[in-house]
Amino acid sequence: MSSIIGTKVKISVFGESHGEAIGVVIDGLPAGYDIDFDKVYEDMKRRAPGQDKFSTPRAEKDMPRVLSGIFNGKTTGAPLAAIIENSNTKSKDYSELKVKMRPSHSDYPAMIKYDGYNDYRGGGHFSGRLTAMFVFAGAVCKEILKEKDIYVGSHIKSIRNVKDSSFDKTNITKELLDELRENRFPTLNKDVVEDMQKEILDAKNDLDSVGGVIEAAIINLPAGVGNPMFNSVESVLSHMLFSIPAVKGVEFGEGFNISTLRGSEANDSYYIEDGKIKTYTNNNGGILGGITNGMPVVFSLAIKPTPSISKPQKTVNVETMENDILEVHGRHDPCIVQRAVPVVECAAAVAILDILLQGKQQ
Repeated sequence: MSSIIGTKVKISVFGESHGEAIGVVIDGLPAGYDIDFDKVYEDMKRRAPGQDKFSTPRAEKDMPRVLSGIFNGKTTGAPLAAIIENSNTKSKDYSELKVKMRPSHSDYPAMIKYDGYNDYRGGGHFSGRLTAMFVFAGAVCKEILKEKDIYVGSHIKSIRNVKDSSFDKTNITKELLDELRENRFPTLNKDVVEDMQKEILDAKNDLDSVGGVIEAAIINLPAGVGNPMFNSVESVLSHMLFSIPAVKGVEFGEGFNISTLRGSEANDSYYIEDGKIKTYTNNNGGILGGITNGMPVVFSLAIKPTPSISKPQKTVNVETMENDILEVHGRHDPCIVQRAVPVVECAAAVAILDILLQGKQQ
């Protein structure tokens, strides 16, 4: 079982891509909160496969079955457990992967770590399929955050070299986040969607794949949330975000670009408006010294291209210990960025709820 051990909210994810089911246990949720499962299921559907030509054709309904932790529509305070049964598997597509290691996938290190006993079908426990349980856990946490008027949203910032506009880091509204949530392919600039989708289809037709960047925001967090150094808002969020398969980079605010600025350009100057302290810019992404400053928390994630591609690739055969060629068969996403958008939001929601429940803003 893979676990994220928070201070208050702790989640454990279990199962394998082609096993009987995948599941999650969420411990530490406060009791007495209404959970709108229609909203939870909407987030599940946003991530679900088999909905368009830009994702894998593997069709799974991804309808979770709640086993415990909810009574009369409210959290009970007991661990919340849920499972999703796998119903559309084609395990024979993966027989070759027992001995031929997919480049840039977990196959080889997993085989070494588990002495060859790991379930390699569809990536087993390392599959992006398990992010369905991240979404379930995070969607429940979103419902609790909503009671605190805190919201999480995101958009596709880029697909390969095609770029969307960036958030106005000082002014991100709930209405904008709601609008993005309603779009299957969420961007701020609608004019880039066609070019992004063309990048995906071109890669798909070439038996290849592409990656991209997701930009996310958390709004209405009060100032003073978080801790310095080891339990900073950045480190807690990053720990959770790097648990998402295919994430290879996380940056806050201007991120690496802030290194190109002078202090006078990078500093976020303060002002007072309607009795509230704000900053004119938000280059630091709403976090200073590991603690929120009341501005939107803004961060971006780099998502690598899907490693399972049908184009011939050089690899090794661990049975014969010879160099070999691999052409991956089966059903795979030519780009996982669009399906990763709700995963990022929900992973962030888990981390932020954990931080809030342990801090002075509880």
